[in-house]
Amino acid sequence: MAFSDDDQDATFEQIYRCYPVSFIEKSNLEKGDKIIMPPSALDRLASLQIDYPMLFQLSNPSSGKFTHCGVLEFVSDEGIIYIPYWMMENMLLQEGDTVCVRNTSLAKGTYVKLQPHTKDFLDITNPKAILETSLRSYSCLTTGDTIMVAYNSKKYYIDIVETKPSPAVSIIETDCEVDFAAPLDYKEPEKPAPCALSKRKRSEVEDDEPPTKVPQFSPFTGSGRRLDGKPSSSTQSAAQTSSPNLKQKQSDNETNGSDSKSLNTTSRRYSGKLVFGSNAAKPDTQRSLPKASENSTKQESSEKEEAPKFQAFTGKKYSLNS
Repeated sequence: MAFSDDDQDATFEQIYRCYPVSFIEKSNLEKGDKIIMPPSALDRLASLQIDYPMLFQLSNPSSGKFTHCGVLEFVSDEGIIYIPYWMMENMLLQEGDTVCVRNTSLAKGTYVKLQPHTKDFLDITNPKAILETSLRSYSCLTTGDTIMVAYNSKKYYIDIVETKPSPAVSIIETDCEVDFAAPLDYKEPEKPAPCALSKRKRSEVEDDEPPTKVPQFSPFTGSGRRLDGKPSSSTQSAAQTSSPNLKQKQSDNETNGSDSKSLNTTSRRYSGKLVFGSNAAKPDTQRSLPKASENSTKQESSEKEEAPKFQAFTGKKYSLNS
């Protein structure tokens, strides 16, 4: 143990061997950043007129790691200091390793960004209130450190990601804004695979396709019959106008069967000699080649001649006096 040679300089710097606070049965100090120093350190600090609260920088000469802390008591053995174990882990110190202690002054913190190691810390009912209560045991925070917060018999480790206005700040009697980063074990939800998206788009396109066309209803497409048994010309015209396919078929049948009609009519005339009127006096050569239209008109006229005409007052008469 040695003090600095310049007594006029108000700087305390000393090298000690470090041990965890559990060695002196003060494990409650693990919940903060307070250390235990020897009584000689208090005498030296008093002679240098160091202002309260006393803050120190701890550094590991072999690894170059450092942190900041406060002091709780001056009751340790000479040449030995006791510090929380989480601070020893941050500086990569083992039991009995040497550590350099130097007094320092820090600006009051205005902003601190924290990152929990596990997301279960955010599952606490009010994590900010728990953190505020736990940080009352701390004197300062250093960027890059990992502090420990105990709650319900469970330890939560939290990284100090950022501090303002400097990399190390004092949090004693100050209003400090606290922000949280995503926990280290947090994983973003996976995006859906592109194949699933393509299938979904394909199904949407299929749903948007118009339905197949339904054949329209065409009324009055059937055939009609007369009560006297004669063919109805109106039904033939309606059937021709209602169905274009029937028109085409009828035209084909008329062209194909025109010759057969003429042959049938001639053969029909020769098979029976049913003639009326003046046609009976004409020679057979003229009657042998009639047209189909003439046959139809002659048939209708013969039917009219065969029907007896109505004669008025043809019955017997009777007298009322007889």
